[in-house]
Order: sequence, then structure tokens, then C-alpha cells
Amino acid sequence: MDYGEYPYPSRRRLLFGAAGAVATSQPLAVSAGMRILQAGGSAVDAAIAMAAVLTVVEPTSNGLGSDAFAIVADAGRVYGLNASGPSPRGLAVERFLAERPRRGWPVVTVPGAPAAWEELHARWGRLPLAEVLEPAIGYAERGFPVSPLTARAWRRAAAEFSRLEGREHAYFRELFFPNGRAPAAGSLWSNPELGASLRKLAGEGSAWFYRGEFAQRLAGFAAASGGCLEAADLAAFAPEWVEPLAAGYGDLEVLELPPNGQGLAALLALQILKRLPLEGWPRESAEAYHLQIEAMKLALADVYAHVADPRFMSLEPAELLSEDYAAARAALVGEEAQSFKAGLPQGGTVYLAAAAGGLAVSFIQSNYMGFGAGVAVPGTGVSLQNRGAGFASAAGHPNRVAPGKRPFHTIIPGFLKRDGRLWGPFGLMGGPMQPQGHVQLVVNMAVYGMNPQAALDAPRWQVREAGEVWLEAGVPRHVAEGLEERGHRVRLVADELPFGKGQLILDEGGVWMAASEPRSDGQAQVF
Repeated sequence: MDYGEYPYPSRRRLLFGAAGAVATSQPLAVSAGMRILQAGGSAVDAAIAMAAVLTVVEPTSNGLGSDAFAIVADAGRVYGLNASGPSPRGLAVERFLAERPRRGWPVVTVPGAPAAWEELHARWGRLPLAEVLEPAIGYAERGFPVSPLTARAWRRAAAEFSRLEGREHAYFRELFFPNGRAPAAGSLWSNPELGASLRKLAGEGSAWFYRGEFAQRLAGFAAASGGCLEAADLAAFAPEWVEPLAAGYGDLEVLELPPNGQGLAALLALQILKRLPLEGWPRESAEAYHLQIEAMKLALADVYAHVADPRFMSLEPAELLSEDYAAARAALVGEEAQSFKAGLPQGGTVYLAAAAGGLAVSFIQSNYMGFGAGVAVPGTGVSLQNRGAGFASAAGHPNRVAPGKRPFHTIIPGFLKRDGRLWGPFGLMGGPMQPQGHVQLVVNMAVYGMNPQAALDAPRWQVREAGEVWLEAGVPRHVAEGLEERGHRVRLVADELPFGKGQLILDEGGVWMAASEPRSDGQAQVF
């Protein structure tokens, strides 16, 4: 019996709750968020509780060694938080350029997630942090049943991660792949050392992580096993409050965080797309897919060329989002598929959403590329991200690898306005799929009038970096054939995992409307 196999479409329904709602990719995390809301916690408390549980129950995607981003709406105002950490100040750049690594110490950057939790809790938390983290601590110490899609991701990762060699990988392999194997779906798994780390975080705050015992353990392990991350790198880190960017599309306005993330790609694509005749074509037509794909290709070309740590960018986001530039880019779209270059204007992830009262949270954190660097700090249960793999190596590129620099980031929380009012948080995981998924969800609702659950359920496409277009099972055959006739290199992909996992919670006249991705183990809950 395959617990992750569903031979027929699994139909979900929208959920409505007057008091609050939560949604994410794992049901145990959803339950934790609802438990915190019902105990009197704020939406931010619920979001932190879910984020903490996800570090335990989805180690394939995130951990305490992750980065994080958030958009919070409070009483009509919107706040953005960038908690992505920089590369070590002692990074050996020449070694990085020679090896171009994906795993190991060279790609480990300073984790931002624990600081994000504390920053958000200090501003909007109602319950003590120890109470908020208790569900995660319990699952880490007592164990939890591994959910089917997490088990599948774990199993797929086993071939690479269980064979990593070197001292820096030994504890990681022992922790997550004992005997070279991943846990099966439904089996109990625990990480008591991570539970102990979460207890210390709850009791001592992020000072324990960035300036206390954990920082010393990490620095000592790095020094002993070939890493260059030092305690001073952690001590110098602080999250940054930022102003979200926005672009209108139909009756919706889409909010994304500014660089170093790729949220700008979704806004660029929408700016281009609203100048193309999409409304004249049915959703399941080759013409509609073609216009969206070409707009996305233009946006990705610009983002991959220009987006980086803002301190190193030569362009301001506003220049890329200008009306004149969008019009010029839209004019390049024709009837045939093209390979676009970047223009020059003139002038491995978990996502969750929570809402209650006048507060709504869009939150995302990730280790990147599955389990991240394949490095975990001995005795802590904490795995580390490999966000440094997002750096470019080309000379002169704004995202070129450098010490003390934030890399290009894939993870992006989103937020929607409708007819000028705040509507609610939304997001979709999946590396380069994220801005593409944001665009497709917005188009499904704004152009084709789909409800949020239907917008999530609809079959998806994805532009790959080499220009190939992947189509999900469920895309009609005539669409695939029509795209090929227009010159697109099409690949039909049966696996749903590359097409992301999304969640939405929207405010419908004082009632929270929630929808959850059918491609994940998760769900939405309301009350």
C-alpha cells in the first residue's frame, strides 16, 4: 500500500471561519497553530508555532538553521521582514569559485529563522514563547509519524545525503539517515537533541542561538571540520524590516518583499502580462499558457541578471517595475516562443499562513535544496542551510559570491489586496516555481474568476532555467501540442512535486476563507 498514491483527483473545499484560520503543508503543524490560536495566541504566535513544528516534522525542507521571510498585516498596515543571513566574513571565495559547491561548509550562511521568530514575537506575540514552542518540543522529544510526501522527499534525498563524505557530514548522516536509510511513511521519528535546542531557545531567546552556547558549538565544529563560519558572524546578525513592493493586476494588488528575494519576478511578470491580451483566451488554451510563459521568461531573465543583496545592485526595483519598462518588455512578446535576455530599464521550503482578529501573517522558511548543506551541529539536532549555493560566480554579476553578503533567495511570502483593501496572505513553495506559482494563482483568480481552492487545484506550468517548459499532469493535451507548435520545448511531468505547494487565507468581509494545496500533506483549519 502506497500512502502517497492517489489515483483519482482529491477534491477539497474552501473553509470559512469567523475567529481565525491557519494553513500549511503538514497537518501536525496546522494543529499546533490552531491550538495556539484557541489558547488565546495571536496569528503571529500561531505562525511561529507552525514554523517551529515544521523544523521538526519536515526536516527535508527546513530547520532551525534556515532563513525566513515574512509579511504581516496589522490593522490595515503591512510590514515586511527579511531574516536572511549573509555568508561568513571569512569565506574563502577562491575555493568557492573553484569548487562551485552545493553542499558542505562553503555554502553555509548565517541562519535567520530563530531571529525572525523572536523579532515577530516581540512585536505581536501574546503567549510566552515557551508555550508557543511547546508543540514542536513535544514532537521532537516524543516523536511523530512521518507524513507520506515528507517520507517520499526523505527517501529521494537518501541516495545523495547518506553518502556525503567528510567530517562535517558525519553527524548529519547519523541524525537523518541512520544506516543510510530514510524513515518510511507512518513510522515514528524523533530528534530529542533538537527538542533540547528548542527548549533552550524558548528559555534563553535567540541570544542562545546567536551569541551563546549554540554559536560557540557551531563555530567550534566549523573550525574543526573545515568551515569558516565564526561566532562573530552569528553575533553580528539581525533581521531587517523592509517595505513590501506592489504591482496591480485586475482587481488585485500583489505584495512581495524586495530583493534579495525573487518576489520581484512575480511582480514583473504581472506588469508585463497585464499588457498582453490574456483575457481573450480560455484558461485551458495554448494561447493563455503561451502569454503567461513568455511574460514569466522575461521577468526571470531580469531577476536572474539584476537581483542580489540590495547593497550590490546597480538598479532599484522601482526601475524594473516602471510602467514604461513593462510596456517595452511586453512589446517583445510575439506568437512564437523566444529566448529572452535581461533588459536594462532607462531611468528545499515550507510556507505557512495564519490569521486571527486584525492580524494576518505570510511566512516562509527554508534550508534550500532539501536538507540544505548536509551539515548539522553535533549535539544540537540543528541542520544548516546551503543558501550560499544561490550565489553567482560570473565576474561583475551583482550576485557574485563575496564574504558578508546575502545571496539571491528563492523563498518569497506573498500578500494580496483586493479593490484596495487587504485581502490576505498567500504563498507557494518550490524554488524557481515560487514566483511562477504566485503569478498563476493571481491569474486564476483575477482573470478566470476561480475561488482560492480551485486556483490552487488547477494544473500548472513551470519555466525551467534552460528554457524548457514543464507541464503538470492535468494540462490538456491540446495545450501541450499548441505550445510545441509555437516553438516551446515542452516536457510533460507526471510528478506533482516540482509544481509547488501553496496556501491562501483571505478576508471575506470579516470571515476568514482558507484553502490548502492538494499537492502536499497539509491542510487548512478554521474556527
